[in-house]
Amino acid sequence: MPPLTSSEGVQQADFRFRCIQCGGLSDSARPDFCCSHCGDLLEITYPRWKEARPDAGNLKSIWGERRLSLSPVDISGVWRFRELLPALDPAPNLAHDDGQVITLREGNTPLYELPQCARITGVPRLLAKHQGMNPTGSFKDCGMTVAATFAQRAGFRWVACASTGNTSASMAAYAARGGLRSLVLVPEGKISWSKLSQALDYGAVTCQLRTDFDGCLRLLQELVRIAPVYQLNSINPFRLEGQKTLALESIEQLGWQPPDHIIVPGGNLGNSSAIGKALLEMRELGLISRLPRLSVIQAEGANALLRTLRETAGKRLVSVQAETRATAIRIGNPASWKKAVHVLEATGGACEQVSEIEIAQAKAEIGAEGIGCEPASAVTLAGLKKLVKQGFVKREETVVLVLTGNLLKDPDFTIEFHRGDLFKGSADEAASGALKPLRRAPIVLDATLDAVIRTLEQAERS
Repeated sequence: MPPLTSSEGVQQADFRFRCIQCGGLSDSARPDFCCSHCGDLLEITYPRWKEARPDAGNLKSIWGERRLSLSPVDISGVWRFRELLPALDPAPNLAHDDGQVITLREGNTPLYELPQCARITGVPRLLAKHQGMNPTGSFKDCGMTVAATFAQRAGFRWVACASTGNTSASMAAYAARGGLRSLVLVPEGKISWSKLSQALDYGAVTCQLRTDFDGCLRLLQELVRIAPVYQLNSINPFRLEGQKTLALESIEQLGWQPPDHIIVPGGNLGNSSAIGKALLEMRELGLISRLPRLSVIQAEGANALLRTLRETAGKRLVSVQAETRATAIRIGNPASWKKAVHVLEATGGACEQVSEIEIAQAKAEIGAEGIGCEPASAVTLAGLKKLVKQGFVKREETVVLVLTGNLLKDPDFTIEFHRGDLFKGSADEAASGALKPLRRAPIVLDATLDAVIRTLEQAERS
C-alpha cells in the first residue's frame, strides 16, 4: 500500500501527526488514521510555527489580495488560506496547475443576517454561516478538497467513506474531479435519496449496508487496513484541516472581530472539532485576541456527546442508538467526541439537545428568512433559544449559527412538514399542532382568476 504522506508533492517537514490522547508525534499515519501506540485519533500539528510564527497582519493582507486572483488555488475559499494548511510541493506529473489541488471552488460561503430569527430569540446580532452554499451543498466540501488532494498525492486510486449522505456526495464529487474512484458505504433506508443521488451521479460505487452509520464506519476501518483504499471520513485529519477554514472565513467576513458565540450541529463531531482547532490556532498566531465560545447542539435522539458530558464529565463516550429525522446528525457513536470535548473545554462552550418538534420549528423559521437549510442545520437555532433562556448566551452578544447543509439535501422533510404529515402517527403528532402557523401547504384551486384572487385576499387577512 502506498505511504500516506511521504509521496512526491508532500512537504512532510511542514506538519506532523499528533495523537489526541497520548500526544505521540509521527511523520506518517496508519491507513485508519489511528495512533500506532494507543489507538486514538490523530490530528495535524505545525512545528514550524514555534520557530517562525507567521505574521498575522501579513497573512490577512495576503488572504485579502488573493480575492482578486483568477488562479484556481486562490479562488478556492479553502486553499486561499493555505498558509495554515499542510503544504504541497509542485508536482508536474499531475494534471492541475497552481499547486495541483482538487478543487470545485469550495468555500466563499455567505454570512447572512437573520433579522426575523433575531427577534424570535431576542439576540439582535444573529448571523448564519451557510455552508450549504458549497458546490455539493454541504460543509463537507471544505474538508474534502484537502483530503482528496492528499489521497491523490499519496498515489491512491480508490477513496472511500461511510456516510449518512453529505460525505458521500462530497467525496464522490471530488474523487470524480481528481480522476479517482470512490466507494460509498451507507446505511440502508436511513439516508436521504437526494443526497444519495449525488453520489450516484458522480460515479461512486455505492453500497447500502444493513446496519447504521456506526456499523458502516466500523466496516470501512477494517477495509482500509487490508486494501489500498484511502479513508475520507472526518477521522482523516486532512479533512478537518480543510473544514477549519470555515472559522477563518467567518471571522474574516466579520472584519477579524470574533463573535461571542459560534453554534454548530453535532453529529460525528468532526466539524465542531475542526472549527475549535481553527479558533485555537488563530489565537496562537495572533489573528484574533479572544476566543468565541463554541457550542454544539444535538438532536435528543442522537445525543451521545451531551450524555458523555453529563454522565461521565467527558471522560468516557456514552454511545446511543441514534434516531432523528435530522439524518445528517443521526450518529450514536461519534468518532471525534474527544476532540469535541477538548474544544468545548478550551472555548468555554456548551452542549445542548433539542427535540424533533423544536428542530422542525427552527427549520421553518430559518426558511421564513428566505434561507433554506437541511434539518440538521436547524438544531443551531433551536439550541440557541435554550441557551438564551439559560442565560448562557446574553442578548447583547453576537452569535453565528453554522448551517451545514442546503434545504434541497432533504426535501421530503420540508414537504412533509408543510403538508402536516411530518409527525403523523408518531408520539409527537399531538404536540406538532403548535407548528400549524408555520406550515405553507400547497393550495389546490380551480383554474380561474376568481379562485386565485380569493386566495390572495385570504392570505392578506391571515
